[in-house]
Amino acid sequence: MQQQPDNEFTPGQPVTLSPRLRRMTGNNPGIMTGPGTNTYLVGHERIAVIDPGIEDEQHIQRIAELGQGRIEWILVTHAHPDHSPGSRVLQRLTHAPILAFPHTLTGIRDRDFRADKPLHDGDLLRTDEFTLRALHTPGHAADHLAFVLEEDAILLAGDQVMDGATVVIAPPDGDMAAYINSLRRLRELDLRAIAPAHGRLLESPQSVLDEIINHRLAREAMVLAAVRDTGLGQIADMVKHIYTDVPEVLHPVAEGSVHAHLLKLEAEGRVRCENGHWQATDPTPGEQSA
Repeated sequence: MQQQPDNEFTPGQPVTLSPRLRRMTGNNPGIMTGPGTNTYLVGHERIAVIDPGIEDEQHIQRIAELGQGRIEWILVTHAHPDHSPGSRVLQRLTHAPILAFPHTLTGIRDRDFRADKPLHDGDLLRTDEFTLRALHTPGHAADHLAFVLEEDAILLAGDQVMDGATVVIAPPDGDMAAYINSLRRLRELDLRAIAPAHGRLLESPQSVLDEIINHRLAREAMVLAAVRDTGLGQIADMVKHIYTDVPEVLHPVAEGSVHAHLLKLEAEGRVRCENGHWQATDPTPGEQSA
């Protein structure tokens, strides 16, 4: 894999990550998007664009210029407003079809998103230059896809993985059990790097995935303890108790993740919700040993 300086997130400035892969970051930096949403161009003779990002004419025009009339596919990892709206603009410029997993989100979403063709788990996009394998990775969103660039063993992870931040898992489209299962599936792949939708190229992918899984399970244990040991039954109270390391401005986001953890624990029979109040169904360690 060709190693390039990977700290450039200047809008309009492409960064080469491998002989087959270029990254260009959109002009939408923020507390939820880091330096911005990454758009990836795969290939040179026949090009697939992954996640055109927001509806930013300047960003999309620059992608089209880099494509030099060779963009043949527009792939969308999921229909969130920082990933998919630019696909419509890019399609007007290139006439390339938009491909995505065939599922309509019900929560936060790009309401106008429409795909021309479905992509399912295991589908392959092949050229003489590259092979992209689609993986359905629900969790962050029910329609989420990741892609493996097989020749370079790079995972184009979408929002399955973020650089230096925790992925938001917010019901109804976010599902914590599905997310952890998707991470475990990716952990079994023979990867050399992860290219996330936000941030830099990540080396040591198995270690990155292990860290995320362990972090999620640790948070889950804290949620269960908050319900079982401290008697906190309201999600907002749990967030204040658990997320002491997170700025208060992000607590509404953390509430989504706590809710997702609770739904997972409820499905496992470990907690239940009655009249809007969460409580544990399993005994405390002391009760269990009595």
